[in-house]
Amino acid sequence: MKKSLLVVVLILGVAGSRAIAFDTATEDPPSREATARQDPPSREATARLGEMLLRRDAEWADLATKGKEIDKIVSYWTDDAVIIMPRQPIVEGKAAIRAYVASSFSNPVFKIHWKSSKVTFSADGKMAFMPGTDEMTVPGPNGAPMTLHLRGIAIWRLDPDGEWRCVVDISNEEPEVRSK
Repeated sequence: MKKSLLVVVLILGVAGSRAIAFDTATEDPPSREATARQDPPSREATARLGEMLLRRDAEWADLATKGKEIDKIVSYWTDDAVIIMPRQPIVEGKAAIRAYVASSFSNPVFKIHWKSSKVTFSADGKMAFMPGTDEMTVPGPNGAPMTLHLRGIAIWRLDPDGEWRCVVDISNEEPEVRSK
């Protein structure tokens, strides 16, 4: 009798835990209002995250300056990223970005380096933007190297895998300094 009761309790226990797991898995996600009520990260946490993101961006810039590891360089962009650079068509998506980066680095004149500053986060902490300055050397109209001094904005997103990646990368040329 005890053995039969134990088997029934085990069967009901397993079935019950599966039912609870199923109910939990099919519950509706929290509403926007509920998500919006979450406390924002502390200033200290935001500062640490900003420092981490600036380090990640600096690592990316160093990789790009070396110009050797194309796949690693491209891994810093999201799959749906967009790049808008001066004198270039808009580049959309990781495959197009990889082709753009590979083509750029195949030119012996091409060089790039940037430095970003002041990370600003979205209210939910899942996106951030950083202004920055770039130097990019490209072939000029006559083929001779021409260095562009750029300023830009990089918008970063926290992807589902927990990694921060650039989703929008925009640069334009700095205005010429005019003599008085």
